[in-house]
Amino acid sequence: MAPEGPIWHSRYRPERRLSKRNGRHTYLAQDLLTSEQVVIKLLLFGPDFDWADLKLFEREAQILQTLSHPAIPEYRDHFEVSFEGGRGLALVQTYIDAPSLQEWMEQGRRFAEPEVRDLAQKLLRILVYLHELHPPVIHRDLKPSNILLGSDQQVYLVDFGSVQAAAPREQGSYTVVGSYGYMPLEQFGGRTVPASDLYSLGATLIHLLTGQHPADLPQEGARIVFEQAVHLSSPFRDWLRWMTEPVVADRPASARQALEALEHLDRRPALIPSDAAAVPTRQPAGSRIQLHKSEQTFQVVIPARQTDVLLLLSIVSSITFSAIMLVGLVPFPGNLVFGLFMLPFWTVGLVMVGVILYGLFGKVHLRIDTKYIRLVYEVFGLRFRRVPPSRRWDIDRLELIPCQSPQLNIWAGNRKYELGAGIPLQEPELEWLASELSRWLKIPVERRKV
Repeated sequence: MAPEGPIWHSRYRPERRLSKRNGRHTYLAQDLLTSEQVVIKLLLFGPDFDWADLKLFEREAQILQTLSHPAIPEYRDHFEVSFEGGRGLALVQTYIDAPSLQEWMEQGRRFAEPEVRDLAQKLLRILVYLHELHPPVIHRDLKPSNILLGSDQQVYLVDFGSVQAAAPREQGSYTVVGSYGYMPLEQFGGRTVPASDLYSLGATLIHLLTGQHPADLPQEGARIVFEQAVHLSSPFRDWLRWMTEPVVADRPASARQALEALEHLDRRPALIPSDAAAVPTRQPAGSRIQLHKSEQTFQVVIPARQTDVLLLLSIVSSITFSAIMLVGLVPFPGNLVFGLFMLPFWTVGLVMVGVILYGLFGKVHLRIDTKYIRLVYEVFGLRFRRVPPSRRWDIDRLELIPCQSPQLNIWAGNRKYELGAGIPLQEPELEWLASELSRWLKIPVERRKV
């Protein structure tokens, strides 16, 4: 069944059919008004018509009108068409003259890691645009046949026939859309979130690298096992594992986070393996550390430990030492030389008192957000820093030092942010913090033997 007449809507002349499936036809046509080639999608109201297809078709037309990105087809028009025995709807969009990744693979092209990394970054930038719209736009069918790659290495994302504007799911029935092998588990249940597109992208990249459809690769616990099918650098291998985690919460929180991690992959160690580090995941009993984390921020407040006998003895000794130094001045109020001589001793005494007061009443504040890491010390409401802030993506090491005075160091380049210094922590507390930071930053914990 084809629409009647050589010209549709008094404007478009079909040249050839590009695809056909389940009442949907796609044609390459010429716009007689502008002389440009366009793509026309037809939804025919035939015997195999499904009302769910109409809903998806109308949603695609509606959302395409709101999009404006050089790597996404532009909306041109939509109208009704008549054909022998019925009618249908047509959606017109710009034509992009480039083969799909699926076509490239069918022609025998193979993709190496550097090229796939480049493709991944370009596609993630498109997803950043879509997912950061309000509401976010989720493609829901990201796969090699829906990604075009031009001879100039420009990448395009097409076929928004399964698109969804993310919003609270309506009660009642739902339509499962997507392509087997590229769909994450939550999509089979009718639930899609921006991280669902990240899984599909990861599965697509695995297909490019291995030359095998993701559904044909082995699986372990719903995870795609691709490591034996292709040799990759450790950081990129772990990044792909991260993208294709079966559980939504274990994937990158956003396309932007995935992109930033990929862009900085060679400047930081391998991402934490999916089986995680062998460290505690629960806060030790009795710990007073306050941890608040979200997709965007990781905040820790470490209060001083309760007063113990050693601290009390230390503060009494310091005050006594400072008092003796002060009393020593009384017989010589005008002796400037003696005062200058005693100045270093007073300084030492005051510093001792300050350190002990910090140990009794101080706090440590660690904050990591999407841009920076900051470590601030506080005592009696006064705050100060020993190390200036660094960019979050400069963080490249987590170093745990188990010893008599255990310590956790966060390295950002040559800057070290210390936890466990000043306000001492128990080794189980630092183990727990190291585990939480490792999972949040996707950086493994290094244990330094002393």
